Amino acid sequence: MRRTVRVLTAAALAATALGALAAPGYAADTGGLEVYPTTVVPGADVTVNTAACGDGGAASGDAGAVGAGRFTLAPSTHEGDAIGQFRVPPSAQPGTYEIVATCAEGGRVVRGDLLVALTPERGQLQPHGSVKTGVGGALGPDPVQTAAGVAALAVAAAGGTWLLHRRARGDGI
Repeated sequence: MRRTVRVLTAAALAATALGALAAPGYAADTGGLEVYPTTVVPGADVTVNTAACGDGGAASGDAGAVGAGRFTLAPSTHEGDAIGQFRVPPSAQPGTYEIVATCAEGGRVVRGDLLVALTPERGQLQPHGSVKTGVGGALGPDPVQTAAGVAALAVAAAGGTWLLHRRARGDGI
């Protein structure tokens, strides 16, 4: 029984070692289409790039799912990637959209996802108003109260200056 376990263990280790030797030390990322930024609001510019088309390879992009239409990915000096841009239309609805690029040579198709989020005008709640801490704020909601507070501070500052001036002259308080 022990001998069988040892033989099976040795066979598993040998298979693992052979698999590690056969696998490359690293693999170039020629996977999909990189979308930056991955989350945008309608009206924003989006940059896409891919290394799938090879060095100097161009591609034709399609952002029709989000309503942006077709765009071109041109070869660049940045790590041999093909890079392109498009603008998300202001009428785009929130959701996840698939962006597709097809390499000019070979016809390889790569895909990436773009998430369109709501703009503040379309329903996201934005903070407004003052914090109710009981301490007060620099500017209250009522301009009359704000003006009265500024006037009271000005009178206090003028009175304090006048008293300090009298004390410095020796007139007493």
